[in-house]
Amino acid sequence: MKKTPFTDVHISLGAKMHEFAGYNMPIEYTGIIDEHLTVVNSVGVFDVSHMGEFWVKGPNALSFLQRVTSNDASTLTLGKAQYTCFVNEKGGIVDDLIVYYYEPDKYMLVVNAANIDKDWAWCRQHNSVGAELENASGHTAQLAVQGPKAKDSLQKLTDVDLSSIPYYSFVTGQFAGVENVIISNTGYTGAGGFELYFYPEHGKKIWDAVFEAGAEFGIKPVGLGARDTLRLERGYCLYGNDLDDTTSPLQAGLGWITKFADHKPFIGREVLEKEKAAGVSCKLCAFRLIDKGIPRHGYPIVNAGDEEIGHVTSGTMSPVLKSGIGMGYVKPDYAKAGSEIFVKIRNRNLKAEVVKPPFRK
Repeated sequence: MKKTPFTDVHISLGAKMHEFAGYNMPIEYTGIIDEHLTVVNSVGVFDVSHMGEFWVKGPNALSFLQRVTSNDASTLTLGKAQYTCFVNEKGGIVDDLIVYYYEPDKYMLVVNAANIDKDWAWCRQHNSVGAELENASGHTAQLAVQGPKAKDSLQKLTDVDLSSIPYYSFVTGQFAGVENVIISNTGYTGAGGFELYFYPEHGKKIWDAVFEAGAEFGIKPVGLGARDTLRLERGYCLYGNDLDDTTSPLQAGLGWITKFADHKPFIGREVLEKEKAAGVSCKLCAFRLIDKGIPRHGYPIVNAGDEEIGHVTSGTMSPVLKSGIGMGYVKPDYAKAGSEIFVKIRNRNLKAEVVKPPFRK
């Protein structure tokens, strides 16, 4: 298995380790619920160095992005980031990602760890405009410092005014004595905070500085288990669960990042335009169990007549709400907030209500 710059640190701290996307990653340290609540109430640190980073450079960089991504990259201004996705020829999602407008004619794409090789091949295959592409995944490290005390912790380590970085924006500056650290505010927990991108050789120095700065707030390392429960409480999608090559952004409720502008001939556009006109065959919805139980990926969703109308894509016991929550694809008539649905768990139909995310405000 591959290692991040922090793998040995995780092991020394007693983390429960497991393979994820080819990396030896920490799943939990003190327990998922404890780590989850630490992020919600204070500050926690995630090692997300397994994520992929591609640079797109040159005079044709924007043309390339307009071809391969669903959102309109031409609306980006320097220092801004944009959520978007790669769409295949059938309208399915190759991956969801974030585009950072770093410098004129220079963008950074942050892609999901499990999809790095697939995404890199996809970008190279569809680079008909001759943009300069660089896969920097192997020499880019990333820590996500999340929670309401993240800003107070990190501000001690940089002269950059963290309060001046709006959501989905970033700056490049000195951090913990290290130059050219990208400090971004995108987040995947809904608890506030920042992501730090830097060269792996600076990893130990930055890790130690962050934990020293956050000590007064009870800062803790957090594993991928709590990262999943945190994102689900906010209703954020996870590729491989809620999104894949067969689900369209329109089915997934991502029409807001699917732009049919005249100047944007992106891959899969014609299929998605037809789907939009005809109406989707299923919709991703969020739901909260009324009956006691825990929904899991793959469980059937049925109506009051026990007719199967969909399936669960993500589910957990919410550490904050202390009830079962989840997301799943259902027939459109059942996707409206307030609709009654049932999750089939061990041959029992547990009542649930469709709700508008986020679960945790």
